[in-house]
Amino acid sequence: MTGKARRPNVLLITCDQWRGDCLSAVGHPVVKTPNADALAAEGVLFKRHYGGAAPCSPARACLYTGLYQMNNRVCRNGSPLDARHGNIALYARALGYDPTLFGYTDVSLDPRLLAPGDPRLQSYEGVLPGFTVRQLLPEHQKQWLSWLKQRGIDISAGSPGIHRPVDGSGEAGTVSNAPPVYSRDETPAAFLTGEFTRWLGEQEQGKPWFAHLSFISPHPPFIVPEPYNTLYEPADGPAFHRAANWQAEARSHPYLAYDLGRQKQAKFRPGANGKVHDWSEDDFRRIRAIYYGMISETDAQLGSIWQAVKAAGAWDDTIIVLTSDHAEMLGDHFMLGKGGYFDGSYHIPLIIRDPHHGKAAGRGVDRFTEAVDILPTLLDLFGEDPEPHLDGHSLTPFLSGGSPAAWRDAAHWEFDFRSIAGGEAEAHFGIVSRQCNLAVIRTEKFKYVHFNGGLPPLLFDLESDPGELTNLATDPAYLAVRLEFAERLLAWRAEHLDQSLALAELTENGVVGHVSKAVGSRE
Repeated sequence: MTGKARRPNVLLITCDQWRGDCLSAVGHPVVKTPNADALAAEGVLFKRHYGGAAPCSPARACLYTGLYQMNNRVCRNGSPLDARHGNIALYARALGYDPTLFGYTDVSLDPRLLAPGDPRLQSYEGVLPGFTVRQLLPEHQKQWLSWLKQRGIDISAGSPGIHRPVDGSGEAGTVSNAPPVYSRDETPAAFLTGEFTRWLGEQEQGKPWFAHLSFISPHPPFIVPEPYNTLYEPADGPAFHRAANWQAEARSHPYLAYDLGRQKQAKFRPGANGKVHDWSEDDFRRIRAIYYGMISETDAQLGSIWQAVKAAGAWDDTIIVLTSDHAEMLGDHFMLGKGGYFDGSYHIPLIIRDPHHGKAAGRGVDRFTEAVDILPTLLDLFGEDPEPHLDGHSLTPFLSGGSPAAWRDAAHWEFDFRSIAGGEAEAHFGIVSRQCNLAVIRTEKFKYVHFNGGLPPLLFDLESDPGELTNLATDPAYLAVRLEFAERLLAWRAEHLDQSLALAELTENGVVGHVSKAVGSRE
């Protein structure tokens, strides 16, 4: 610990697949999130916050390391995270915290540091180095299932089978809002909230703690207990951003045709058959209403967490960060899930509440922020200088009620669709793995998507086409705009290439400049 002041507690909460527009605090016409809103009223709400990649592992790598995908190189679920990179847990541990995990981090560990027979080589759901695990909850959810069994719940269906409607409805392909066998007090989020609350009661007064709650909600399967399953009407909600039909969407770009052809209903509703695009308008609306209910169920758990922190006497000493790894298409463009290039996959919530920055309480920030900003922000709030090789920037000036003298005017993200194990995308497009990627630059007015592998680019005028339906990349009237944004994207990538050692120089007087330091222990 540096300095005389007591370091704050830190509560980092990540949800999975929470859309940035699905907060009542930002004016969503349907979804109600009173507990997230209450946090925003005491903190700062970042309205234009974007994840750096998708799906889970790449998105979390950006958040945990403060590095863009081009530098952390976690391309897909299963891509190992290079052990040379620092991360949020190792930095915190080096400052005297014992970062403690409730949930999952979806990190594939560096295989060069593990023995050939190590079982951690068989899963992408490893634990980010630096975390102490209090309650792991990976995809198989066995820990939660055993807890349900103790409560008298029949868990014979396992996971994901336990997430089917208890009355068996929806098996024929239609979407039912019938609840699962478990109750509102027995969801995975409720389980983790209870484990965190119990742990919180064990903490020593005056000793700062760091907890990471990583909720799976509102990630599919799309199902939620009473009363959340009927909280929202399928008829309510904004219009979907989509073309006249899924075939028109598929014709709009080769990658979109490929992605639409791969999306299966069973991934989102266990027992369902067919492709996602075969669901009807009513089905998509029912799914959306269930998703909204899942958000409200998660929000209710947030309320329990706020009460637990207050009851422990820690509210006035705790920094709280609430965000998501990536977002959810939710029927836009006849798609569910995440990936690709649409805003629906990457626009995510971010609320930061620091009790020592109360002057900005209730502020909403409209500047573009990114997942890579969270690590340098926490370091800054700890009183440490964020290392200059990080791609993100501290958000502390916004938390203090001001604005930085210089700030980005665009959001950026990347998506890699390679498949090292199966090679599906490589075979479909006739390209190699290192060409299966895209990069996005998104300003207030325009959005440019650059594909590798010879796939055509995309350009959208977001002011006149917020649904991203009309590609202007081949329109002669917009060729100058396309060139400008291609150059901006190239400059962005050139500026942010790995700076771990590039900011240093060996001279006759020794090392001059910055050398990225090794943080904490390595496995």
